[in-house]
Amino acid sequence: MTPDFRRRQLVFASAGAAALAPLGFAPRAFAQSNRLADVPTVDTLTIRVLTDSSYDTPRVGSSKWVKTRRAGLVSRADWRKTLHNEWGLALAIETKRGAETRNLLLDFGYTSNALLNNMEAMGIDGTRTEALIASHGHYDHFGGLTGYLAKYRDRLPADLPMYVGGEDLFCLRKTGTGTPGHFADWGVLDRRELEKYRVRVVTCEQPTVVLGHGFTTGIIRRASFERVLANTMVEYFKRDGVGCDIPAENAKAQGKPVPDHHIHEHGTCFNVRDRGLVVVSSCGHAGIVNTVRTAVEVSGVKKVHAALGGFHLYPAPDDYVSKTVAELKTIDPDVIIPMHCSGPTLVEMLRSDLADRLIISSTGTEFVFGA
Repeated sequence: MTPDFRRRQLVFASAGAAALAPLGFAPRAFAQSNRLADVPTVDTLTIRVLTDSSYDTPRVGSSKWVKTRRAGLVSRADWRKTLHNEWGLALAIETKRGAETRNLLLDFGYTSNALLNNMEAMGIDGTRTEALIASHGHYDHFGGLTGYLAKYRDRLPADLPMYVGGEDLFCLRKTGTGTPGHFADWGVLDRRELEKYRVRVVTCEQPTVVLGHGFTTGIIRRASFERVLANTMVEYFKRDGVGCDIPAENAKAQGKPVPDHHIHEHGTCFNVRDRGLVVVSSCGHAGIVNTVRTAVEVSGVKKVHAALGGFHLYPAPDDYVSKTVAELKTIDPDVIIPMHCSGPTLVEMLRSDLADRLIISSTGTEFVFGA
């Protein structure tokens, strides 16, 4: 498989999604994850948005719950460079507990050009990373990974872990066929590249503690009204040694591409002292409500402090988004921060119904929880 095949771009994600189905894929049931025996607590959590779809003014709204600031558009190191925006998401996360600090990267955006440029522009030291998390197998969330590893791997920990939800991360995915302006394939994360860069893959089908400071949800339980809205098709077998190997799913699919349910997508969570859970849904195909509720179930922590990330609601009709907002009201987080694929309809409804919880994010934003 050539690098060009792996890096073919999706020009407009919404057009590809619309070509796959008018609304969404039929819901499927997934087993509930086991509960964590010991949920770590951190004093502070800092999330820096390295890649998102847009850049906004450095002026940001205030909140009593989270300190927020936005990096300037121009690079700190070179005034001739600016932040890059692209479809996708990449987050740099730092946690502190007493004198102990941990740093990780959660997803890596669409291209390494944007990721590495924005790290430099925001003054983020790429050598401090102690672990990686890949939320799911869409190129706009892992496309920048190999470029990052090529630049920094020799200065990172020898035993560098990458937490993945499961085998599904490595599947070949397609955006459909015959869609104008699109390639049929949408790349794949090649395990051989991870081996080349000495990355230790940690599979998290069950909830898993990360660096002793956070945890992943494991497989997200699908229990709400939410369903996987139209996105990609997936193959559960390998081609030329690349792809995933899930025989049971492949048997159901009869060896053909089928609607993608992201069966091993997982959320990333932190329990902030005296505040509660901060739940990051990188793209939220399983639903932000399902993701948050799974985080509560596996941790036993009832209070949700913040829900943030991509909520994958841009292809959703108004009534579906309205249901999501109603469920978020019931969950009652202090802060809601939609990013990436959440869509303008959600932001409009949150401004109407939960304006005191809503914080707008963009490339270059920094959020500090627990300070």
